[in-house]
Amino acid sequence: MTTDDLRCVSDIYPVSRETAERLTIYVDLVVKWQKSQNLVAPGTLPQIWRRHVADSVQVAAIRPEATRWLDLGSGAGFPGLVTAIVNADRPGAVVHLVESNHGKAAFLRTVARETGVAAIVHTVRIEEFVADFAEPIEAISARALAPLVRLIPMVAPLVGRGAVAVFHKGQDFASELADATASWDLNLVEHPSRIEPGSRLVEIRGIAPRAPT
Repeated sequence: MTTDDLRCVSDIYPVSRETAERLTIYVDLVVKWQKSQNLVAPGTLPQIWRRHVADSVQVAAIRPEATRWLDLGSGAGFPGLVTAIVNADRPGAVVHLVESNHGKAAFLRTVARETGVAAIVHTVRIEEFVADFAEPIEAISARALAPLVRLIPMVAPLVGRGAVAVFHKGQDFASELADATASWDLNLVEHPSRIEPGSRLVEIRGIAPRAPT
């Protein structure tokens, strides 16, 4: 990790020495496991600190008060493991990571063990997990998982119980929003991405089925 690597993260969210050490362990493990699990697009590895770590830490920056998180379709752990790492020293902090791919789930568990963070990996389909999950959750994240029209039904039950969802969205967000709001009323706040021009993080505070017209 270089000074520039750390700065691109700390410009978005305060990073202690211990947090920087955990993030470095995580990045090193991504590089080590990349060949066997194809965790991230190969072309993004040289910019992993900016393209993945700094991009992910924006989620925690939007909901800094949240300690109990759920990350859907976790893959390589961006943003869920980053959230777990920056919250590692907060009492009661935990991130539930849902990833149905067994190889990637094994990677997530390895990172959680090596960094010593409270991250619980659930190797199950998202729909099955949400249907059975009853623990209190303050915030939900997902990055590059699915369009809004598919994400909204997944998280609606949890948002209905008080959680707030934070999703990474790209330049096609307007089209996704139009599709989703055909069926749902959303209490939604857009945050411009500080990493990807034209992209944003979408904070969803309320979801309700749209009444028939």
